[in-house]
Amino acid sequence: MNSILNHAKKEATPSKKLQEKKHRIAKKVCDLLSNCIEKHPQVVGFELGGSYAKGTWLPEKADIDIFVKFNKKTSENDFKKLGIQIGFQSLKKYKPYTRHAEHPFVEAIVDGTRVNIVPCYDVNKGEWQSATDRSIYHTKFMSQKLSDAMKGEVRILKKFFLHIEVYGAEMAKEGFSGYVSEVLISYFGSFEKIIKKISELKKGEVIGKSIKKFDSPIVIIDPVDNNRNLGTAISIDNLGKFVLASRVFLKNPSKKFFKKPISKRIMKNADKIIVVQFRFKDRSDDIIWGQIKRASNALKTQLELGGFTVLRNSSVKDEKENAALMFLLHAKKIENSLVRVGPEISSKDHCEKFISANLKKSQLMWINEEGKIQSLQKRKYDDVILFLQNLLKNNLKNSGIPKGLAKDFKSGVKIIDASKVSTKSIKEAIASIAVTDETIFR
Repeated sequence: MNSILNHAKKEATPSKKLQEKKHRIAKKVCDLLSNCIEKHPQVVGFELGGSYAKGTWLPEKADIDIFVKFNKKTSENDFKKLGIQIGFQSLKKYKPYTRHAEHPFVEAIVDGTRVNIVPCYDVNKGEWQSATDRSIYHTKFMSQKLSDAMKGEVRILKKFFLHIEVYGAEMAKEGFSGYVSEVLISYFGSFEKIIKKISELKKGEVIGKSIKKFDSPIVIIDPVDNNRNLGTAISIDNLGKFVLASRVFLKNPSKKFFKKPISKRIMKNADKIIVVQFRFKDRSDDIIWGQIKRASNALKTQLELGGFTVLRNSSVKDEKENAALMFLLHAKKIENSLVRVGPEISSKDHCEKFISANLKKSQLMWINEEGKIQSLQKRKYDDVILFLQNLLKNNLKNSGIPKGLAKDFKSGVKIIDASKVSTKSIKEAIASIAVTDETIFR
């Protein structure tokens, strides 16, 4: 295993030439920012943050994050407005644009590197006023905690996460962030110790110390704020992939776990997938991802109420305001009849109501072995496309689709078979729910 991990560390460590390039870019942007903030008395300074500042960045994941510190008395309105203004002024040569998290921030591509200028408040530890206030403390903590050897272990872990496709804490991924990677190494010391621990993971296991109780499949305490559970942002699917991949790697270590996966898998289940496609008006990534994930789960519930068995569901969006909800079904067409179970015969009033409401609809009515009235009835819809078309056209209000997406759905929605999809991003998302992941199931 040691030779494999040494190879992985070498692959994950940026070359000296690349490090020098990133250093020049960081210095250039810091100089531009320094000149810009002199005009704004609300700003008390700025600091480099993220994996670049901590020395844990990967060659292929080399963003530069700079946190602009505002006086804690700055109003939220000025915080947002000036944060954007400063970002645009300092990066004006590089076609900056706005990105959204809890608060908006500015991003630009500088000499091929993504640069983020993010506002935060200059506060004491624990007195957080915005979601980004912890970031500077994260950088300070990790800079002190992680030795050079441990930074190498962080890079190995990140490479592992990339291979099993669980890297990234954004709403779209719900995986393991760069900071979580650093936290795990800070707690366990090495990649090998982490995967041994994860391979034996118990449900609800707590990593770190906190007096506060949390309810999530894994609890990872933020060492900078022990009232914060980093595990909340990790989906059970991604956690499961980490657990199974750890077991597979320990059983049969391989360099393949640190390379980009190349899939030659054949989709055998595409004929059982239905896709709901629509366009949405531009909004922040966190908002639209939250909406389409809720929409996917809402339609899953409606499909199951309609008698369809949903094996897996997912959602996807691209940068061109196209989105899709995907459902892998046990069958697209189901039995055209169903059995409604009524009350026990001992419940007089309920029996009368059930018989009155269902007798005319019934093809057959009888009493089962448990003494309950049963009614065999014809389904209104036994075809999934017709079911969804009726739901989204005539009953959208009660479908569970978030209000924020209702206008987008009313503007036009297509319900099609997976075989008719032409958009690359949607095809890739279909593959993710239609194909067995051979990395973890082998």
